[in-house]
Amino acid sequence: MSTSNTSNLVTQSLLGTPLLVTDYSQLIAECNRWAALPRVTAVEFANTQIVTMRRAEASFREITDGYDYFVPDGMPLIWCLNVRGARMPDRVYGPTFMRECLQSPVSPRKHYLLGGSEELGERLRKVIHAWNPANQIVGSFHGHFTLEGSLKGGNEADLIEEINRTAPDYIWVGLGTPKQQAWIHRNKAKLNRGVIFGVGFGFDVNAGMKPDAPAWMQRNGLTWLFRMVTEPRRLAGRYLRYNSLFIFYLLRDAVLGTPRWRRSA
Repeated sequence: MSTSNTSNLVTQSLLGTPLLVTDYSQLIAECNRWAALPRVTAVEFANTQIVTMRRAEASFREITDGYDYFVPDGMPLIWCLNVRGARMPDRVYGPTFMRECLQSPVSPRKHYLLGGSEELGERLRKVIHAWNPANQIVGSFHGHFTLEGSLKGGNEADLIEEINRTAPDYIWVGLGTPKQQAWIHRNKAKLNRGVIFGVGFGFDVNAGMKPDAPAWMQRNGLTWLFRMVTEPRRLAGRYLRYNSLFIFYLLRDAVLGTPRWRRSA
């Protein structure tokens, strides 16, 4: 394991991605600290798909190298980290983190929502207000984006200007993979401040638009299976491909070691 040069954060590399050894309360505290800084901090909730895509696809690795922190979002990642001594009792699941963070009495009060439909955005704003009436939703945008993260039929410059003008502490991006990673890659340097989260499915779950996996499936690393069964056309091919690749890379590295070009500093 290696310790970052800020705060007391510890990371451990898995398939070349430096994953934070953390929990919900520590991450919420760190995010509050980052939100007070005069710069942008990007946080990725990484599951097995994200880690595998970063290993297998140079283009995806390039757009996600601009993230400041990768948080282990999937139980298989936790099992792998714990084998190496991380001693993490649970993952830090994006939808749950979003809920706990916005319920926290010490969280920043200014939030911007990017992604999803107008209906989803309206429901999510009501839920967030119910969680903590002190939360301020200073803006939201629910248009359509390309796989490359560009805005369809709109003025991207106006969107960035609005975010900078409203100066949110947290920018929640719910475009799904790989759109949200591409959007953050395209626009991080254009933003003035705040913490950006790519939470994807967290919008749908917390707004009550889609069901989440039962707790027992989440504990046993089967969230992917639940989602694949509920959305087979969209997710079956993706999960089968990247789960298989994840196992392949783990076995390959166990025998041959992590390739030099993928070793995290």
